[in-house]
Amino acid sequence: MTAALERFARGPVAAAAVAQAVVLTISSFGYDYQRDELYYRMLRPAWGYVDQPPLTPAIARMTLHVADAQWALRIPATLASALSVVVLAMITWRLGGGRVAQTLAAWGYATAMMPLMLGHVLFTSTIDLLLILLVVYALLVAVQGRPHWFLVAGLIAGVTTYNRWLVVIVVGGLILGLLLLGPRRAFRTPWPYVGGVVAVIVGLPNLLYQAHHGWPQLEMGAALGAENGASVRGGFVLMLIVMLGPPLVAVWGTGVVWLLRSDRRHVDGWLVVGCAVLLVFTFIGGAQPHYPVHLLSVMYAAGCVPVAAWLSGNRFRRRLLIPVVAINAAVSIVLALPVIPLRTVGRTPVVDAGPLVADQIGWSQYVAQIAGIYQGLPAPRPPILASNYGEAGALARYGPAYGLPEPYSGHNALYDQRALPEDTDAVLVIGGQVRRATHLFGSCTTLGTLDNGLGVDNEEQGQPVARCDDPHDPQLLWPALRHLD
Repeated sequence: MTAALERFARGPVAAAAVAQAVVLTISSFGYDYQRDELYYRMLRPAWGYVDQPPLTPAIARMTLHVADAQWALRIPATLASALSVVVLAMITWRLGGGRVAQTLAAWGYATAMMPLMLGHVLFTSTIDLLLILLVVYALLVAVQGRPHWFLVAGLIAGVTTYNRWLVVIVVGGLILGLLLLGPRRAFRTPWPYVGGVVAVIVGLPNLLYQAHHGWPQLEMGAALGAENGASVRGGFVLMLIVMLGPPLVAVWGTGVVWLLRSDRRHVDGWLVVGCAVLLVFTFIGGAQPHYPVHLLSVMYAAGCVPVAAWLSGNRFRRRLLIPVVAINAAVSIVLALPVIPLRTVGRTPVVDAGPLVADQIGWSQYVAQIAGIYQGLPAPRPPILASNYGEAGALARYGPAYGLPEPYSGHNALYDQRALPEDTDAVLVIGGQVRRATHLFGSCTTLGTLDNGLGVDNEEQGQPVARCDDPHDPQLLWPALRHLD
């Protein structure tokens, strides 16, 4: 199979990856941190956390040695995203795509909305996307006649468990596809089983952590599903359309049909089964809406092969494709990256259309407001309790400049990281947990309301800042403040 492949289109693929990296690097200075970045920045080193494995937080902490700034935090995201462009084009190549198909795969994917959005900010999903695409590529090579690549796939899958356990669903779906559609000859060699053993051995410490701590990832998944399930399922079809951009739906849709064609079904159709399993898991679980992007991108990579053949020999079609990709890129850039001036973005629909935009606005302004309220309190001043990890992360990042103490929060892993002292008799509560605090304290007095001053309606905008005194049960106060979401 390898001998029959055309040469890999290094030039256009590398150009797409570099172009994306340049755009992401420039945009990394825009707006503020995203709430997850603030969270990763303040998490202490650990083997794992209640809401995620340790890899992405560890990467975030490493960037602090470069600079304690958002642009430094986003260097790994930019690198991971640019490399994923190359890997996706390599998948198109392994599926038989020539230079045109690989170029379409690289440039279309590099400028699509979700890859740009994930590449702009350091998310678990940013690292995940690259690792899962590498797993798919390794499996593809193994199935195409080089079975020792199952070892590579197992190694990468094991490493990926330290970033997110979603890889288990992905690999399980792909293996199911091989069992259902073939080629089953892959299972007649010892390599897939040895690869599975490698994956288990590499991921075993992470698995043991989960078992020892009561399977916190299952608890977290259930909490996310309970909170997000209705919105994930309600917007499921729309998310599939906008994830790579409406113009590219025809390409990944063509990829699904092409892979299930009678002459390919028993060769590469297993990729579609894996994608279908991930779609079903996302819809039923309802944890996060963007999970399908991992294998939807593979469907796009496959679709570039027949689309390139359709374009072949027709100059008009090829010329038409360029503005289509360019328009999708322009819309994606506006929705995913901080290109609209901060002072005017609140008056545009971008804040609602691209939810990550709102999560990158207002943190320094909120902390300045909180500092003004805190400094106005009589001594001794109470500890600060943040309602969520975004607020806690912002206070940890910007608070020291105002003389603020390290905040407390019962949100996700922060609950285990630092607990309120049992002798606490008052707290300054920030945000949405003020309502809960009114039932836990004898009195709560609202001292202010958060306002970013930019007209951007995000989770913190309009939330109260309140002093709460005299807890009803000091010993049970901290457990009552714990929440997963």
